[in-house]
Amino acid sequence: MYVLIVYDIKVNRVNKVKAFLRQHLYWVQNSVFEGELSKSQYQKVNSGLKKIIKKDEDSIIIYKFPFDNPNKEILGIEKAPIDEIL
Repeated sequence: MYVLIVYDIKVNRVNKVKAFLRQHLYWVQNSVFEGELSKSQYQKVNSGLKKIIKKDEDSIIIYKFPFDNPNKEILGIEKAPIDEIL
């Protein structure tokens, strides 16, 4: 599945979340990651994020797409192009 993850994390945990997500997905903008994950990889990312965040202070939204090539339109500058997967 293709996932898009956006987050709003307290400052003291933001670097942990960012470093963790960089191991699994592509960084595309501040607080935004995307990429293709298998079901087991998705479960690993999901459980890893749950271990880092505090549910009463942080927010993560995960959009899941059942296909591997979502239609993406970019307005303005693309900060981190991912040419090899899209």
